[in-house]
Amino acid sequence: MVSRDLDHRIEGESEKDSLLENQLQVLYHVSQVLSRSLDFKETLSEVLGLLHEEGDLYHGMISLLDEESGDLLVTALHEGPASLRPVRYRAGEGITGAILAASKPLVVEKISDDPRFLGRIGVYDPQLPFIGVPIKIGEQTAGVLAAQPGAGVSTLSLHERFLKMVANLIGQSVRLARNVENAQQALKEERDTLRREVRGEHGFSNMVGHSRAMRAVFEQVRQVAKWNTTVLVRGESGTGKELIANAIHYNSPRANGPFIKLNCAALPDNLLESELFGHEKGAFTGAVSQRKGRFEQAHGGTIFLDEIGEISPAFQAKLLRVLQEGEFERVGGGRTHKVDVRVVAATNRDLEKEVQEDSFRQDLYYRLNVMPIMMPALRDRLEDVPDLAQFLLNKIARTQGRELSIDDACMRLLMGHDWPGNVRELENCLERASVMSQSGVIGTREISLIGIQDNSGTGMANSRSVDISDPDLDERERMIAALEQAGWVQAKAARLLGMTPRQIGYRIQTLGIKVRQI
Repeated sequence: MVSRDLDHRIEGESEKDSLLENQLQVLYHVSQVLSRSLDFKETLSEVLGLLHEEGDLYHGMISLLDEESGDLLVTALHEGPASLRPVRYRAGEGITGAILAASKPLVVEKISDDPRFLGRIGVYDPQLPFIGVPIKIGEQTAGVLAAQPGAGVSTLSLHERFLKMVANLIGQSVRLARNVENAQQALKEERDTLRREVRGEHGFSNMVGHSRAMRAVFEQVRQVAKWNTTVLVRGESGTGKELIANAIHYNSPRANGPFIKLNCAALPDNLLESELFGHEKGAFTGAVSQRKGRFEQAHGGTIFLDEIGEISPAFQAKLLRVLQEGEFERVGGGRTHKVDVRVVAATNRDLEKEVQEDSFRQDLYYRLNVMPIMMPALRDRLEDVPDLAQFLLNKIARTQGRELSIDDACMRLLMGHDWPGNVRELENCLERASVMSQSGVIGTREISLIGIQDNSGTGMANSRSVDISDPDLDERERMIAALEQAGWVQAKAARLLGMTPRQIGYRIQTLGIKVRQI
């Protein structure tokens, strides 16, 4: 009798040792699965498959806590029905809800004997035991892991301990997955916020200017932004060509795509080719890895090629191909790459003259000049100076964190300058003047200190010195000078010019003069 009991005890110990060894192996496989997969739900399903195939644990189920509702949602189920609808358990509801509420393991020797068993998902064998353990992240319960052991009740405690170890591994993966999800959501929200800010910054409402020339530019931008047409922005340095390129991209169907910029004048041919088309590893000394060029980076979006008139005739042929066919090879590579890119280029050079002199390819010129937009010089739209100055000053004020303003005498001085550096010069001038202004009010003293003088010949800085009967003045200059002398009172200006108030009002409108309130 003693011998028989001893044999049973030895046999039981051997069975437990074998089970423990098997569980250790399964635990190792579970850790491998949890560490390698990127699809979290797929990972959990694979874990339940391992428990079924190697761990003698069947009908595995993982339910995770929905942080918004506080309910458990069945996230993974081994051998469940294909058309299973989303199943949820409230805290305390059924066996699964009881584990959530108590945050403790639950072992049932025969599941059908427990009155809390709901059988809601229809997969459990009512004759088998049931083990459910909480999935924890720190002290918080994040879900429930449940399964049915196929062996007898003698090994239930070992299966319970094993499932607790598996649940601990799952908990770490849940924490990591949620951290990644939260980080991705934060990045998405930040991206969307930045997109809204960028679109707002480059929206049509922020394009400043009421002169006839600028109204024509704005209308062109509105129309061309809708399409994929190549645009060539032309004009002197400092007129705002890059701002126009930004407005075209961020108001186009490609606004969610990349906007890539490159100043073509900043690089020699060999570096320009690598920068635009990329290079393969080992293509030249220093090419230690493969690198995508600006055209590949701009795929699905827009590329802005500033100072396009500066590229050499040798490189013009290489650029022409990508503009015509959307194809290129990386430096040092033989494989052809194809991209979908909208091209906006800019130049301050006389390309027509350079085509005649054979310094710029005619075919490239026609490929670029599909939709030309001419940016007027600031001296040709002086009536925009007040609005531009205020817009730029508000921008500077935000940077300096204080209020800034310009007095009337200073504004007249600004309108009398010929602005050879255009809008860029105006912005630099205002920034320097704001630095010199202790009170935040910019007057003629601050402007004069940085060398701005009345060089326009129209006398707008000191309008009383202008003879409005001077035959060298054109009609627009004469109108502005008279308005300045009259303090921008139209009736007084009309008397100076021998016109009626109605006539001067009509001429102000047709000449595109923005009336100032003094």
